[in-house]
Amino acid sequence: MGEFESVGEILEFAIAREEEANRLYMDLAVRAGNPAMRRVFEDFAEVELEHKAKLELEAMKEGIVVTPRERLAAFRIADYVADAESVPEMDYKDVLMFAIKKERISVRLYVDLAAIIEDAGAREMLLSLAEEEAGHKARFEIEYENAVLRGS
Repeated sequence: MGEFESVGEILEFAIAREEEANRLYMDLAVRAGNPAMRRVFEDFAEVELEHKAKLELEAMKEGIVVTPRERLAAFRIADYVADAESVPEMDYKDVLMFAIKKERISVRLYVDLAAIIEDAGAREMLLSLAEEEAGHKARFEIEYENAVLRGS
């Protein structure tokens, strides 16, 4: 399926992405050589489960206005997926770059979803998730700058 056909599909996709992110961050935590970054990955894994719970709650709420199909047609699922197949072969620099990319995609997904959701509560929740994902991205960018660019 190349495009979303309903808000329900969008929420299901976002929930699956949060589950995937949780697994990814747990895998990265196991591989992290730096104990501080191991804890960061573990913390982010927990936060992704919190995001999943927020999305599941939103999916269960009654009263979400379903967005007309023509506004959903612009979404292509492939635009919101980060390729995780090569993670086991990545060095620390590559893992950080991958995490930055994954978080950038997550920010864009939630901002884009908020733009088409008509329910004000759902929109607020999605923008809040986008803000949290932007914070994750910033944390990885700081670590990249400290560990890779400065060599600390």
